[in-house]
Amino acid sequence: MHNQLTLKKSPLSSARRAPIRSAVDVPVWKTIAIGTFADVSALTNALNAVGCGIGDSAGEILARPAFSLSVTKRSVDLFAVSVTELGFQADTVSLSNIYARAQQLGFGLATAEIAPQLRLQYFDQPVGEFLTVGMAPIQTWKGEPVILTVANGGAGLIVIGQDGNPDAQVPVTSRFLFVRPGSSDWPDEAAVTHPPSAGASVLVRGDQSASAPNSSGRGKRRADGSKLRSLARALAD
Repeated sequence: MHNQLTLKKSPLSSARRAPIRSAVDVPVWKTIAIGTFADVSALTNALNAVGCGIGDSAGEILARPAFSLSVTKRSVDLFAVSVTELGFQADTVSLSNIYARAQQLGFGLATAEIAPQLRLQYFDQPVGEFLTVGMAPIQTWKGEPVILTVANGGAGLIVIGQDGNPDAQVPVTSRFLFVRPGSSDWPDEAAVTHPPSAGASVLVRGDQSASAPNSSGRGKRRADGSKLRSLARALAD
């Protein structure tokens, strides 16, 4: 089914938009539902059933205890902004600076559940579009911080992982998805961990993301992950 839904070409323009002055000036890009699955196994089975891929590191993230699902079904407004629209002009910007600027403008981080839920609710994603979810990174089993991206690289619809280190350099043309206080998926007690059940299968494809650093940097990655999670908590305040 998804092969019939990936032919739409990306409407992204090379024109640079004016920087955003405030999050309240940004219209809702898309509203999706969360809290619609009892556990992660049901969520990944739904992705497999419609042919949506899950990258290697993204698959690890969905299986980690830190990945949680909302226990309450509700709607979430998503706001799509490019790094350029956040006011940056350099070719690349660190992830921590992107998150800090988003906070200054009034945006907040989404929960990790947004990525797979959006994948299931966005079948007409244009080819060539990559939307990174502004979220607190979750560590893989090796301790590598990862954030999730909803993508259509031309080979099919997929959820992939990318470097979630605070100093990770992000192209200024990248687009992020954030939420906004009062109209969004705000981290609260409604989120609870639902680990996959034993024997659950997950369709995993190779990530279209940068290669992970070697194991010699695990200590630094853990410290960097803590730093970025602290910033994430500040965004939620």
